[in-house]
Amino acid sequence: MQDISKNDQELAILVQSGKVDFFDILFNRYEAKIKRYAKKFIYQEEEINDAVQQIFTKAFINIKSFDSQRKFSSWLYRIAHNELVNLLKKKRHSFLPLFNLDVFLPRNYINNNIEDNIDRKNMQKQVEQTLEKIDAKYREPLYLYYIEELDYKDISEIMKIPVSTVGVRIARAKKLMKNILNSKII
Repeated sequence: MQDISKNDQELAILVQSGKVDFFDILFNRYEAKIKRYAKKFIYQEEEINDAVQQIFTKAFINIKSFDSQRKFSSWLYRIAHNELVNLLKKKRHSFLPLFNLDVFLPRNYINNNIEDNIDRKNMQKQVEQTLEKIDAKYREPLYLYYIEELDYKDISEIMKIPVSTVGVRIARAKKLMKNILNSKII
């Protein structure tokens, strides 16, 4: 009944035309990604699940506003961004940067003994603590670029900032992290 071989834009058009069952495919494609994204804003599992549900509900309700000439993922992430920022304002939770250290280390970085694992955990903790010190306007594009692997154009659409600003913010985030980490070493 449902054709999972269709791309996101085709599925969104089908949903817009009243074939709402196709939204399930979009939900299944993006649920884990949106949940992972939400974990950067909130950290209680129940709140994360509620936020994800709210994001997809809002996307479904507003599917008619989706422009099929644009990427569905950017449109959905923009909804997620807005909902999560609003939730943060209401709840006043701190940003929880659960970045995966593997993104910042070489792919072939392998720990074979307990000492290496302890060092790795300490490094993970240090990176997370450093990220907590960086302003959210720099943290979010860094996350979207390295963790979600979105390009500058998509990040620009999600955050409603110029593409050049995305690059500047990512560069500043990396520089800030480097400075903070270097000051801890000295």
